[in-house]
Amino acid sequence: MPAWPIWLLLHMGLAAGLTACARSYALHRKLLDEPGERRSHASATPRGGGISIVIALLLAAAWLAWRFHEHRMMAACYGVGLAMVAGIGWLDDHRPLSPWLRLAVHGLAAALLAAGLWREGGNYWQVLAGFLLAVGLTNIWNFMDGINGLATSQAMLIAGGLGFVLGPPWHWLALALAGASLGFLPFNFPRARIFLGDVGSGSLGFSLATLLALALEQGSNMLLLALPAAAFLVDAPFTLAWRILNRQRWWTPHVEHAYQRWARRWGHAPVTIGFFLFTSAAATAGLAMEIRAADGLAAFIICYGVAAGMWSWSRRLTD
Repeated sequence: MPAWPIWLLLHMGLAAGLTACARSYALHRKLLDEPGERRSHASATPRGGGISIVIALLLAAAWLAWRFHEHRMMAACYGVGLAMVAGIGWLDDHRPLSPWLRLAVHGLAAALLAAGLWREGGNYWQVLAGFLLAVGLTNIWNFMDGINGLATSQAMLIAGGLGFVLGPPWHWLALALAGASLGFLPFNFPRARIFLGDVGSGSLGFSLATLLALALEQGSNMLLLALPAAAFLVDAPFTLAWRILNRQRWWTPHVEHAYQRWARRWGHAPVTIGFFLFTSAAATAGLAMEIRAADGLAAFIICYGVAAGMWSWSRRLTD
């Protein structure tokens, strides 16, 4: 078995090298996100760099399937589901697809993940939670991938925390995600030389959903698991609900999220760092309480209350 620092560095280096290749490919194919009124960047930037994280995770899943025979089905379901989410995102990065087609593929990938959780020994509610998490987080990470470094740094933090919570063999997958995210991050923060693209953002969400569902299946406290994702789990659903209530075309691109409003006021880097600090504090609290087997209800209320208050404050900001 590899030592965990070697495993982490291996995936970090792999993702960094593949991201450099992905950037060259995107420039050659002219896969560029152009600035516009529904964008948060000011210059044309290559997209699709998240394919590097996907490849690193697929290799990690293949190794887990080979090394741990009793978990082979779960590793295969995750790997195929990830390939589906990444594949539809890769196609969308090359040529925009219907959001309903993407959602249908996400649903099929989530169903495959649920089947793997069932074979892994999960009960009915854990399997259902895995399905809902997969559909939800795949799209939430796509919604929240709008400024430099935000989606990747949040995935890195949450995966790193789950690496301490999860038992074998899935802590290896969590560390692979943390390492691959760290390898990609210098290409995207503080200045973006390439974006994740749909291939990367959706895959980050799907992978985190898998890890969270496996942590639930292993008996972790659901309230504590939800703490590190509080910023994203408030901003994305609250903004979506606000757009629906205001009869807007909620499925179309926009710049109404709290993080986008703050980025227009203070810039990308301060907002990403602010989210990083908030999530670090939430993850630390959750990890400490998980170790002490504490209930976590008060921490959950405080964490989500603060996130909701910050979202409400963002609505009062003017450009």
